[in-house]
Amino acid sequence: MITSSIWLPASLIAGGLQAWRTAVQRKVGQSLSVNAAGLVRYLYGLPFALAFLALYHLVIQPGAIPSIGTLGLLFCAGAGLCQIIATNLLLMTFGERNFVVGTAYAKTEAAQGAILSWALMSEQLHPLAWAGVAAGVVGIMILSTGGKRMGPGEFIRALGARSARYGLASGFFFALTAVGIRRATQEAVTPDPISAALTVLAITVAMQTAIQGAFLAWREPAQMRAVFTTWRVSGQAGLLSSLGSAFWFTGFATAPIALVRIVGQIEIVFTLSLAHYYLREPLKTSEVTGLLLVVSGVLLALIGAAR
Repeated sequence: MITSSIWLPASLIAGGLQAWRTAVQRKVGQSLSVNAAGLVRYLYGLPFALAFLALYHLVIQPGAIPSIGTLGLLFCAGAGLCQIIATNLLLMTFGERNFVVGTAYAKTEAAQGAILSWALMSEQLHPLAWAGVAAGVVGIMILSTGGKRMGPGEFIRALGARSARYGLASGFFFALTAVGIRRATQEAVTPDPISAALTVLAITVAMQTAIQGAFLAWREPAQMRAVFTTWRVSGQAGLLSSLGSAFWFTGFATAPIALVRIVGQIEIVFTLSLAHYYLREPLKTSEVTGLLLVVSGVLLALIGAAR
């Protein structure tokens, strides 16, 4: 159920910020291990998450920070752990294939999220929104071929490749993250969805910093030191991560997960632009076709939401 129209601009902004953050994090990942690159978004994002929460309750909407019960904290912890796993899998995907393809596999999250939110939370979508999910999946699968001509059999075999497995698993855990975050925001004791979203964000990022930071200090102490030497670029990743998550969480607090993620697929537009202009990766004809299908899926989802 949609509880506020703020979900739409929040989802669109979140998609753009996520594409930018992922590109920056990939740059960071070139000099750090997978776990260290994952920690960057939480460690450097935590000060910004706390600042956003304080700014909102001190300046924009003065008032007390809402409480969140034990169940809400458990959902924050579960969602945070799922996001850590999903992020690491996404970074591993980047190590197998290029930036656009890695993101394309992970963006099956929208379809996986639609199924999980229906199965776990009984969230319903208009048939046009489901058509949008299908169009988006087809577009993403075209993007995942990397411009290669493939027959049906070859395409199915390609899904068994390690890059595909990493990307699809990443999408699954990102979908679980969204379910956990939506439930956590519902546990926050406030009628203000933005306040709920920012509170859950601060708690979740703090938990993620502790979890992945402890793991890195235990298993890769040298990488822990390296995390602090990349502070210039890592700080950008942290800022973009927290800012993007603030918009994602606001979307999850006000609309069905599937709808937010379908609209958030507009990220692929920004991804293609960043891959072409920022990372200097060539843009292929198949990527343009996939892009058009993804955009069509977003439009169908919006029409379905309006009905």
